[in-house]
Amino acid sequence: MVIDVAKCHDCNNCFLSCKDEYVDNDFAGYSVPQPRHGHRWMNIMRKERGQYPIIDVAYLPVPCMHCDNAPCIKAARDGAVYMRDDGIVIIDPVKAKGQKGIVDSCPYGAIWWNEKNNVPQKCTLCAHLLDEGWKEPRCVQACPTGALCPRYIEDSEMQDIIKAERLEVYEPKYKTRPRVYYKNLYRFTKCFIGGSVAVQVEGKDECAEGAKVILFRASSEKIDECITNNYGAFKFDNLEENSGRYTLEIVYPGCKKQTLEVDLKTSLNVGTIFL
Repeated sequence: MVIDVAKCHDCNNCFLSCKDEYVDNDFAGYSVPQPRHGHRWMNIMRKERGQYPIIDVAYLPVPCMHCDNAPCIKAARDGAVYMRDDGIVIIDPVKAKGQKGIVDSCPYGAIWWNEKNNVPQKCTLCAHLLDEGWKEPRCVQACPTGALCPRYIEDSEMQDIIKAERLEVYEPKYKTRPRVYYKNLYRFTKCFIGGSVAVQVEGKDECAEGAKVILFRASSEKIDECITNNYGAFKFDNLEENSGRYTLEIVYPGCKKQTLEVDLKTSLNVGTIFL
């Protein structure tokens, strides 16, 4: 599964379609009914970055990652959790009864405890529907922006796509080798430096459209450059949090070059730079 963070608008259609499919429905061999409340098999995380007026919000849909090195499989007894030949990880609703430790084994928090049925549960990628010939899970079908995209391909082909589309996995530190990849993940995991540039024209402050803004690391290593838009705004994204000192250099025709040093801890709006 490939999830594009930039296309998710937090409409929750994926979450609701999952509820529609699993609440009150028993799919033998795949899952018992999902509780009406509490479970979020597609859990949408939210992150706000920046300061007024330069603020953005990113949404991160987090389903089961269907990991190749799945901790839940290792934590389960008697083969209660297993990976199918197509890569989908399934919790057997009969064998897993009473095994609450399976919930705690998932570092992504993607496994939930069904108190009524005494069993752990999670996203199955609608395996019961795929086995009936469906082309995609319910969450993908319900997504209006195309943020969720299943890929039915061999692992070797996927490696080429990862490079071509610059895909990443969420929380690689867990080393679980997930089969869910993200596009534009930096909008949730990284930070930005933004601001605007203004210039005086006939005694009035005006937006400096077309100013060149150059970003340097520790005043010497050039990271990137951009041109301000018609509002004089600029933004450098995909920067590491708590990455230290940066220098902004602003160049605009007819004005003296200016520099500004910042200490980057989290996404930062430097305000308006007056030339």
